[in-house]
Amino acid sequence: MIEKAEILEVLKKYDQQKIKIGTICSHSALQIFHGARREGFRTVGITTEDRRAIYEAFPFGKPDEYIIVDKYLDLIDQKFQNELFQNNVIIIPHGSFVEYVGPENLQKEFRIPIFGNRNALEFEGDRRKMRSWLQDSKIKVPNEYSDPSKIDRPCIVKFHGARGGKGFFVVDSEENYQNQIEKRIKNGALTEDDLRGVTIQEIIVGVRYYPHYFYSVMFEGEVKAAEGRVELLGIDRRVESNIDDIYRIPNLARSKIEPSYVVTGNMPVVLRESLLPKVLDMGRRVTESSVRLFPPGMIGPFCLETICTNDLEFITFEVSARIVAGTNLYPEGSPYSSYIFSKPMSNGRRIALEIKEGIRKNRLTDMIS
Repeated sequence: MIEKAEILEVLKKYDQQKIKIGTICSHSALQIFHGARREGFRTVGITTEDRRAIYEAFPFGKPDEYIIVDKYLDLIDQKFQNELFQNNVIIIPHGSFVEYVGPENLQKEFRIPIFGNRNALEFEGDRRKMRSWLQDSKIKVPNEYSDPSKIDRPCIVKFHGARGGKGFFVVDSEENYQNQIEKRIKNGALTEDDLRGVTIQEIIVGVRYYPHYFYSVMFEGEVKAAEGRVELLGIDRRVESNIDDIYRIPNLARSKIEPSYVVTGNMPVVLRESLLPKVLDMGRRVTESSVRLFPPGMIGPFCLETICTNDLEFITFEVSARIVAGTNLYPEGSPYSSYIFSKPMSNGRRIALEIKEGIRKNRLTDMIS
């Protein structure tokens, strides 16, 4: 495990007046580059050659410089780490970055400064640790079943990692569960290793909401958490294929279609104002719990994946301890960030602002791991 002290030694050698912001060209990279540029930073995009043209198509969202790799796992090679080091790059982790490079590699092999707390990735990537974190926060979570024989209601079966819903399926009995597992192993959709990280989670009936938060250690505010404040920067809903539109297909045909929960896009959402105290309190609780469990907590952006029931209660089923793709809806800020900042504030720009303030106050070490 790479200790923070080792990363801080690397950071000491950076020219803080020439720091660049970098990430893999995927997920929320356009927003990260766009926001960093607005705060005066140069940017570095890590990409394969075939994906470069995608970013060139968006002149205000493309990086200033590219590092070309054959595959993203190459980033742990010393050659590419040296290139990032020589360019004074601070890496912004996102879902694709974590998935492609691997949380274990980020914790054991990758010695370039990362914005946020890389220990948070361990709690995000392990659903059992994530659940203990949410329970420690004392917010409501769905029931889970460690023993398939106990399944007594509709449940969704999930697997570890940032899969974007890929491979999830619904069951309502042990027999149904075993049949689905056997079928997926037979057709190669699942492996025995996948089953070591399986989660069987009660399906909650309600409306899905994904609030985007930011835990700042540089600014103070009303929603206090530990040494900083929690900000609500936006909310989205996810568009999942094909489950969101399967109701449009006649019953006879629908019975032959395998439901899919793969996320394909996002939609903006504004909550009724009376629900905001609950949403803000959930963000505060999860942040304070993170500070206790893996200090200094999950610095920067995070997202709670929730369902609001008919009783207007929020049930939280997951937490993403880094920027999420739903924030891409708001490159010019959201209806909520507009009430916090006097300038357009995307989540990507908010990260750059925090880094900029850390440099100004000589506190960059408080947000880097």
